[in-house]
Amino acid sequence: MPYSIQAMPRPIRRRLKRTVQRSPDRDHVRRAMALLHLYERHKVSEAARLVCAARSTVGQWRGLYEEYGEAGLEPACRGRSPWTVNRGAYETLETLLESSPEAHGYVRSRWSSELLALELERQLAVRIHASTVRRLLPRLGFGYRRARPVLVRRDPNKNRKLRAIARALRRHRSTEVFYVDEPDVHFNPRIDSAWTRRGEQIGVPTPGQNIKHYLAGALHAHSGRLVWVNHARKNTTLFIKLLKALRRTYRSARRLVLILDNYVIHKSVAVQRWLADNPKVRLLFQPTYSPWVNRIERLWKTLHDTITRNHRCATFRELARRIIQFLDAVQPFPGNRHALATLEV
Repeated sequence: MPYSIQAMPRPIRRRLKRTVQRSPDRDHVRRAMALLHLYERHKVSEAARLVCAARSTVGQWRGLYEEYGEAGLEPACRGRSPWTVNRGAYETLETLLESSPEAHGYVRSRWSSELLALELERQLAVRIHASTVRRLLPRLGFGYRRARPVLVRRDPNKNRKLRAIARALRRHRSTEVFYVDEPDVHFNPRIDSAWTRRGEQIGVPTPGQNIKHYLAGALHAHSGRLVWVNHARKNTTLFIKLLKALRRTYRSARRLVLILDNYVIHKSVAVQRWLADNPKVRLLFQPTYSPWVNRIERLWKTLHDTITRNHRCATFRELARRIIQFLDAVQPFPGNRHALATLEV
């Protein structure tokens, strides 16, 4: 019910006087004194002068009393507000993170701390700030990390292909096993991070018109030796050039087994015709969308990390010369000689 200062009961006045005499809280004392002055029909400006407060502040105190009574004069607790996050909030937050915002009617595809705080308030009726949510997430073991693509469709013959690759990798006399793949080489540099002074950003010159060239490599599964060729286009001719280079390099081998992906140039009519004339070469296809099976992928990543990222070659010929020097220094792979190689004049 509403309270009136002019009709303030005597027990309340006595408690207010006792507060003025005994309370150690100065703010509480000033509020009680201001109300007592107003009860004695002092003007708001006069009561504000006597308690050293602004008129608007005294008006707020009067409004608190008229709305809540004597309890409205109690000062708020100092310092931080009470910690409202309990075990239920932790469990609700963890459940939200295991789902997507779309499942709760939002248009966002991933959670933000602000949206998590809003949904926690909606479910728990407890207001939690977004900054508090960001402090809770590490305690639950969550971090803001890059996602990875996951295939919906899987290769039904994946296990069979992996077993065939495992059998081929076992050492057999007169059988050589290789990992095969074809990387792209672009004159346009791949931009990546580098050590930079704070507040600065490195500029990497770009050629304006990109030039593309293609390599094909066969990495020996046991020795780490690399056989490679190059071509202006990524087509069947490039792959057949690699097959011929392998046949010349390993003349004494009874069988050459190539582990490679399902790219179309590996299954063309020309390749099938060449394989029919060269039965010692056998192609072993890895499961679809399983690049981790092919170890030569790590070699190409090392090539780009070492040479093509942030390169400043003025001509494509210079870039090609550095790539050739890398391919010579990297063998046998994996190794670390390429990281310390110096430019050849």
